[in-house]
Amino acid sequence: MPQMLPVTFPEIVRALEDLSSSVAASEGHGYLCGVLCTRAHYPLESWLEEMVPEEEKRARADRQTLDLLFTDTWQALHSGLMTFELLLPDDDAPLPSRVSALSQWCQGFLYGFGTGQPAGLKALPADVSELLRDLTQIGRAILELEEGDEEEESAYAEIVEYVRVGVQLIYDEVNAMREAQSAKPRSDDRNDDDDIQGDAGLDPPQIH
Repeated sequence: MPQMLPVTFPEIVRALEDLSSSVAASEGHGYLCGVLCTRAHYPLESWLEEMVPEEEKRARADRQTLDLLFTDTWQALHSGLMTFELLLPDDDAPLPSRVSALSQWCQGFLYGFGTGQPAGLKALPADVSELLRDLTQIGRAILELEEGDEEEESAYAEIVEYVRVGVQLIYDEVNAMREAQSAKPRSDDRNDDDDIQGDAGLDPPQIH
């Protein structure tokens, strides 16, 4: 079961606004998760540089709030206990704004995954590649939803859960792949593209 993040969505929004960051809160968290999926070591300072390029502004950063989000996100992904959660507006926010934030989150994740991906991890398992394609579709989707429609609320919740579980699977598989490559003798290195197969075991919810 997912756990509550130690900071709220409005707190992260305020922290970024105070720094005049041009990165949306959900997009920034998605980016962080994408990088954490591909880099064994990624410090808080590197994330802050991406969120706030100007050094003078970073010096004023509310590090406690951002550090709590950073640390909790890494620990949740690394634990493998399915406690990982997306940073999105609360359920009492208008549905269109939540859908927009989810789209931004997926776009941020894909950007972070792409920029953080080391050369040695270009050969991805088939299920990871499929999940990345689904996240691309969700990130590009423009949904027309009626506020208060139970069916649309349910569809949104299903998509959020699909993304949450999918990202945890991506992290677990890429992390295992990275560890296996680190343990493999250099003489045994080869391209395993054609040998890697898999099934995520997830059926992507329909986006209308």
